[in-house]
Amino acid sequence: VLDLCCGTGDLTLALWKEARRSGREGAQVWGSDFAHPMLCLARKKHSGAGPQQYVEADALNLPFPDGSCDLVTAAFGFRNLANYEAGLREMFRVLKPGGEAGILEFSEPRPLLIRPLYRFYFRHILPRIGGAISGSNAAYSYLPASVLKFPSHEELAALMTRCGFVDARFMLWTAGIVALHTARKM
Repeated sequence: VLDLCCGTGDLTLALWKEARRSGREGAQVWGSDFAHPMLCLARKKHSGAGPQQYVEADALNLPFPDGSCDLVTAAFGFRNLANYEAGLREMFRVLKPGGEAGILEFSEPRPLLIRPLYRFYFRHILPRIGGAISGSNAAYSYLPASVLKFPSHEELAALMTRCGFVDARFMLWTAGIVALHTARKM
């Protein structure tokens, strides 16, 4: 199992726990991130509590062999990649035949009535609140920009198919503000 853009490793740890809970104690779970400080936090945060297999790597050029993973995930980090197609092709490359990919990501809400309110909140309110709490206005200004430039649900599913995946689909939560995209490698 490979968790891309793992940040501080919360999903990586959850995947490790799920593997143990479901009787797959021997499953290797790796967390991978481009940002060294995030991996340091992940190792410290989960020391002794879960996977110690974190690797600093670019999601566009992974240090894993072809066909080495049963599952590749990315939660709330895939939209930060410089090239979505290259990221999907790399996910596809490291998956075993029959393996699955999952991308959990923010997106724009589906209902058209909600969208203007969402955009106003996301562009004007969230950056101010987040900046006041964290002291980092830049991070909370970047978030809306990165979400709004991310492909639509349909566009990402089509891109997954173009990259070789089958059964590309998505499930929407919170009126489409969060979407889980899944696909398989034949």
